[in-house]
Amino acid sequence: MDAAFTEEQDEIRRPLRALLGRYGGPDGGGAAPGGPDGYDRARWRRLAAAACLPGLALPAAYGGAGRGTAGLAAACEETGRAGLPSPLIGTAALAAPLLLALGGEERRTALLPALAAGELTATLAVPGGRLATALALTGAGGGDWAGGGRAGGIQARWSPADGTQGAAGDWRLYGEADQVLDGHTADVLVVAAHTGGFARGRTLLFAVRAAGPDGAAPPGLRRGRQDAADGTRPQARVELRDVPAELLGEAPADGDRAAAAVAAALAATGATAAACLAAEAAGTAGALLSRTAGRLRAHLADGGPAGAPQGLRHRLAELYGAVQAARTAAHHAARAADGAGPGEPPVPGAGALALAQALAALRAVAAEAVQLPGGPGAGGDRAARRAFSRAAGDELLLGPVHALRAGAADRAGLFGPGGEPAGAPGAGGPAGPVARAAVGA
Repeated sequence: MDAAFTEEQDEIRRPLRALLGRYGGPDGGGAAPGGPDGYDRARWRRLAAAACLPGLALPAAYGGAGRGTAGLAAACEETGRAGLPSPLIGTAALAAPLLLALGGEERRTALLPALAAGELTATLAVPGGRLATALALTGAGGGDWAGGGRAGGIQARWSPADGTQGAAGDWRLYGEADQVLDGHTADVLVVAAHTGGFARGRTLLFAVRAAGPDGAAPPGLRRGRQDAADGTRPQARVELRDVPAELLGEAPADGDRAAAAVAAALAATGATAAACLAAEAAGTAGALLSRTAGRLRAHLADGGPAGAPQGLRHRLAELYGAVQAARTAAHHAARAADGAGPGEPPVPGAGALALAQALAALRAVAAEAVQLPGGPGAGGDRAARRAFSRAAGDELLLGPVHALRAGAADRAGLFGPGGEPAGAPGAGGPAGPVARAAVGA
C-alpha cells in the first residue's frame, strides 16, 4: 500500500485545497486567531457550506457526504497542510461518531445535520485528562477514568421529576473536566460520566446542550479556556453543577451491556480520531518540508557552502521518506477505521500506530527545518515552531509516541505474557497484522 490518493480522495482534496487557499487567510491560516474562540467562526461556516467539511464522514441521511473516515482523513491532511485552526477534530472526529453510534434516531436527526452544516460544533469531554485512555489508544479503555464513583471526575445522577423512584425525570451531571478540546466554544458536549455508585457503577455518555436556542448556557455549566501547548488547538476547563443531560445509548438497567456499548463506541472513535490527527500531522509535516526545501535551495543558490548539497539532499530524502510513510500509515488507519474490506483481517491498533508515526515525523521535520541552513531567524522558523507546538499538543491530548506504540502493540497482541514477541517459542497471544509487521514476519 502506498500514499497515493484514490480518485474519491482526490475529489475531496483538490477542491478543498483551493478553498483553503481562498479562505485560509494570511500565512496559510496557521497562526492562532487573537479572539477568545481560537478559530475564525465565519471562515469555518464558509468551509462547512462549500465543502461539507464537518459532515464528510456522516451518512447522507443526516446531511453528510458519506465519505467515511477515509474521506475525513483526506480533508484533515489538507487542513494540516494549510495550518487551519478549526473545530474539525472535536466536531467530526470525536463527537459526531459517538452521536451517530449511540444517539438514537431522534437525537441524530436533531443534531447531526446541524453539525454537518457547520451550524453547531461539538466535542468530547473526559475527566482527568484521560482522553487517550477513554479512546483505548494508550490502554484497554477500562478502569475508573471517569471517576469510579469516588470524589472527582464526573458523576451522573437520575433526578425523578416528582422525587419518586422510577418516575419520569432527567439526568444531572456533577464534576469537571480539564483539557477539553474546543470545550469553551462547542455547542454540544458529549460527556463521559460515572453512574450507579461505587460498587455497581458504569461509565456512560451524555449529551449536554452547552448553548440553547437563545445562545445561553444552562445553569450550572461553566467553561473557561486554558493554556495549551498549541494555540491553534484550544482547550478548556468544563465545570458541571447539576447540569441537565441526555443519556446516549441504552438505559443502564443492564449496566454491563450499556457500558460495553459505550466502550466499543469510544474505541471506534479513538481509531477515527487517531487516523484523522495522523493525516493532519502528515499534512503539516509535508508542507513544512516543502517550505524548508525551497528555502534551502534559495540559500545554496545565494552561495552556500561548497560540498554541502549532497549531504543536505540525503537529509531531505530521509525526511521525505518519513513523511510519506506517515501519510501511508494515516490513510491505511483511516480505511481500517471504516472497516476491513472483503477478505482483509482487522488491524487492531492501526490508528494509534499511525498517529505515533506521524507525530514522530512532524517532530523530525520541525527539528531539521530549524537546523538546516537558512533555518533560525528565517521565514520558515515560525512555521517550525508551530509544528513543534502542534506535535507536543497532540501528544498531550492523545498520548505520547511511546505510549501510543505500546497501546498498539497491546491491542495487536504483539508481546506474550513474558514480553517475548507473540508467536515466538513459549510466547502466548495472537500475532496480528501489526505484530507481524513489527517483528518482521
